[in-house]
Order: sequence, then structure tokens, then C-alpha cells
Amino acid sequence: MSDPLSASLAATLQSARVGQNLSANALAEMSGVSRAMIGKIERGEAQPTAVLLSRLSAALGMTLSELVARAEHGDRRLVRVADQPTWVDPDTGYVRRAVSPSLGGPLELVEVVLPAGAEVSFPAHTYALTHHQIWVLDGHLRFREGDVDHELDTGDCLQLGTPQPCAYVNPTDRPVRYLVALARRHA
Repeated sequence: MSDPLSASLAATLQSARVGQNLSANALAEMSGVSRAMIGKIERGEAQPTAVLLSRLSAALGMTLSELVARAEHGDRRLVRVADQPTWVDPDTGYVRRAVSPSLGGPLELVEVVLPAGAEVSFPAHTYALTHHQIWVLDGHLRFREGDVDHELDTGDCLQLGTPQPCAYVNPTDRPVRYLVALARRHA
């Protein structure tokens, strides 16, 4: 692992899996991520992408933000900007910063910078546990929700509908910065 957060994510993922009495095979079946890849991630031999982490965290009943917060041992009410955990997706180079201070609170705020030309796709089950809103802070974002493309510019805010496969797309030649607000769905 090249950085402390990646190593901590690996340990946190393994701890969450073991804490739920799940074998790597069971987690693989629930998440759609191969058992071999789960092993590599947990041993620190592979740096997971955002898509893999979101699939694994959803299968473990948590959001990607919760997984990152646990990896950062975050349980404070105030987190200064310098202490907010950031993570860079190795595939796209997108930067994800967990803004919210509360671990497991009802609301999570995540700031994302998506590089020019980048695209990140997530399966529908990633959205099953939470309500999502996307607020574009700077630039242009194409958000693909199922078969519908939403073109969002600076200041625009979109509330997601029912869970379906989604993609964050930056069709421009400059980075786009946006905030994702997530609130837990009530069972």
C-alpha cells in the first residue's frame, strides 16, 4: 500500500467482514467482487477502486463514506478541513473527501473532484441504503441515472430517484467539483 489510508481501508474492510461473521466467499457472493480480489485488497496487495469499495461496503450494509470514516477512526463532532480524509480512485484519479464529522450519523457530506473526461459508474444496489442529492459546486457534471442523463452546471442540485445503475461523467476538459449528500433510508 502506498499510503496510510489505503492500508487502513484494507484492515477496516477485513474487520467489518469478520465482525459480521462473513467469509471472503460470502462477501464475494453478496458484492459481486471476486474472492481473490477481496483477499488482495485485505492483504494490501491491490488498491481498490471506488466501484469495488462501494460494492463491498454496500454488501456490508454501510456506505463508502462510513467505510472511509472507520478507516480514519473518525468519531469526532468537528473535523477540520486538514483532517478530513481524502481518497484518490486509482482508476479515474477522482478525489473524494469525507466532509462530515460524524461516523454513522444520519447525514453524510462528500466532496468529489472528478477529472476532465473521467467517468465512474456504480450499480443500483450502491444506492439502496441511502437518499442521495448531488450539488455541483464548480463545473459541469453529467449524471447518468439508468437511461436518463442529467446535465448539471454550477449551483444545480439533483435528488436521485429510485436506486438504479448510475454514472458520474465529466464530459468537459476541466475538473468538476460537486458535493454528494447522503441520508440513510428508514427501513
